Amino acid sequence: MTRKNAKPPKPTTAELDLLRVIWRLGPSTVKDLHQARIAERPDATYANVLRLLQVMHGKGLVTRDESQRSHVYAAAHAQDALQTNLLKDLIQKAFAGSGKALVLAALNDHVTDKERAEIQRFLKEHSDE
Repeated sequence: MTRKNAKPPKPTTAELDLLRVIWRLGPSTVKDLHQARIAERPDATYANVLRLLQVMHGKGLVTRDESQRSHVYAAAHAQDALQTNLLKDLIQKAFAGSGKALVLAALNDHVTDKERAEIQRFLKEHSDE
């Protein structure tokens, strides 16, 4: 369930990690999310996942369906909306509002040759728009 016209709150690193799992799996129980987290972080405990979900629910990052015995949690915001919000903040804070500076920094140090080729294809396809 995605909230319309609501600016997504800023998640912590741990919250963002759990949101990635929720976006991948879709609405899930704490048990399901805990099992998925163990695959990535063997030290993740059920209690920690539950507590993090409770905090995230309070912040408006996830919704909770309490109609079943096992509550089902879902992302309150679409992945692209949250990422766009985080990117806007990063551009403002780290690149003085310059999207160009962000892109150049990313292209300079953080892009593989394969990704660079994909970017070139994208730019070529969208150059007439």
